[in-house]
Amino acid sequence: MRYSKLFGKTLRQVSGETETVSHRLMIKAGMIHPLAAGLYTYMPLAQRSLHRIERIIREEMDRVGGQEIQMPALQPLELWQETGRDELMGETLFRLQDRRERTLVLGPTHEEVVTDLARHFVRSYRDLPVLAYQIQIKFRDEPRPRGGLLRVREFAMKDMYTFDADDEAASQTYKEVVEAYKRIYLRCGLEAMAVEADSGAIGGKESHEFMVIAPSGENDVIFCPTCGYAANAERAESRIAPAGLDEPSRPLDRKSTPGIKAIADLARFLDLPASRTWKAVFYVADTKLVLAAIRGDLDVNEVKLKNRLKSVNLRPATDEEIRMAGLVPGFSSPIGVEGITILLDSSLALGSGFAAGANEEGYHYVNAEFGRDLTGEVVDIALAQPGQSCVRCGAELKSTRGIEVGHTFKLGTVYSAKMGATYLDADGNERPLVMGCFGIGVGRLLASAIEQHNDEKGIIWPAAIAPYQVYLCPLSMDNPAVSQAADTMYERLVADAIEVLYDDRAESPGVKMNDADLLGMPLRVVISPRSLQSGSIEIKPRREKQHRMVTLEEGPGVVKAMLATSE
Repeated sequence: MRYSKLFGKTLRQVSGETETVSHRLMIKAGMIHPLAAGLYTYMPLAQRSLHRIERIIREEMDRVGGQEIQMPALQPLELWQETGRDELMGETLFRLQDRRERTLVLGPTHEEVVTDLARHFVRSYRDLPVLAYQIQIKFRDEPRPRGGLLRVREFAMKDMYTFDADDEAASQTYKEVVEAYKRIYLRCGLEAMAVEADSGAIGGKESHEFMVIAPSGENDVIFCPTCGYAANAERAESRIAPAGLDEPSRPLDRKSTPGIKAIADLARFLDLPASRTWKAVFYVADTKLVLAAIRGDLDVNEVKLKNRLKSVNLRPATDEEIRMAGLVPGFSSPIGVEGITILLDSSLALGSGFAAGANEEGYHYVNAEFGRDLTGEVVDIALAQPGQSCVRCGAELKSTRGIEVGHTFKLGTVYSAKMGATYLDADGNERPLVMGCFGIGVGRLLASAIEQHNDEKGIIWPAAIAPYQVYLCPLSMDNPAVSQAADTMYERLVADAIEVLYDDRAESPGVKMNDADLLGMPLRVVISPRSLQSGSIEIKPRREKQHRMVTLEEGPGVVKAMLATSE
């Protein structure tokens, strides 16, 4: 490709609204163009990289027995009503009506559609397993698109759906596809880690996210450097140390605490650490008021809470809603409260001698003790935090930021049972299909590669997904010797099946060299009047600081050899 013909140009300056490195560099490099919030046009350079990523994905999906299909993006709402996900997805689901006033949705994912497909074509255990995948545009009405391609409203996703006869077979399939995912990220030049994750609106028994570690990531990853445990913060668990008194328990006592509502203020007023307090956090789950009780130094994990409640919508309760239930904002606790849903975090049972709301304006209890003053089932609704202990080995947990580039789910029979997708086993018994689901955001993977591979000058492409392999950069194109040598080099490289972006523009050397670094192709080949005086050209890998001088005749062979070692 001759640069002079390339659709899309580099920019010297970009808007200050770009939030991430990849967003800024892709705009600056002319790879994407914003149309509206969360909507982007992929220009030719980005599209070439996407095609390379898709080829790698297809090869690895085919390798584990995947068969590519293409399902409609436009889906009848009735399918979503069969599983109840029309309500679960809420406003994220794009809805529209056709001319017959039939409600349709733009697919954010395809579990319902593929399950409908399976109930039409899978009849017997002899038809199993089935591994069907597609690479297709998805639509999600994200409330806050951000980070360029990291969170958008329209995006390409590879989604695979698997069907097996039983849990054992499904687990084996899951394992094989997860290994394929690891190969995909490795081939794309990404360092990705698998972490335990919440299944969210997709549902199922178990799931893992693949995270690319990057400061711009919107996901917190809690991990143990000792045993390797890692989980998304929404899913992570930790071992919490007891914080109560070691001495004999004391009677529950009621103390005046005028105007003291916040945990930090209460701890100072009573001269206690925050870990010696209980706090009550009120939510509305769908339409019901919920009291979540947890130790004062911990935070409620709202994803865990929502899953425990099996609610569709969860939000903080207002003070007015709390008062309407006969409770007092800022002075509440679960002690003696009846008539509303209460969830008790397991931290409440760790020790004795706690301060807690007395459910009366201006008063708190001291010396509260679980098992005496408060009883009930305890559950884990705490947000795990770095510095706490690993649930597996007890070592100190760490945290980092990550970008989700893939998500895998053991769905089990959650969809097949609701939609009647069954098969006949060897004994003629009808059984529900056991499913798995595996997604990769293709555009997000592209952006994540840039987040991991860049410097102050621009992008540094992993060779396997670079738009072009070589940036051919002749300086002084008005010099006949330079232009002739560059044309010859271009023709020879293309004849060797090497993909070249040939900068044939009449631009200054500074502009060309800056664009070469910004666009970040694996190799830069510079032909200049000075180098031609000795019959040489300059070859420089984008990742390295030093260049190499070789003769014009040697150039194509050296380029080919260097590219081979970079793959």
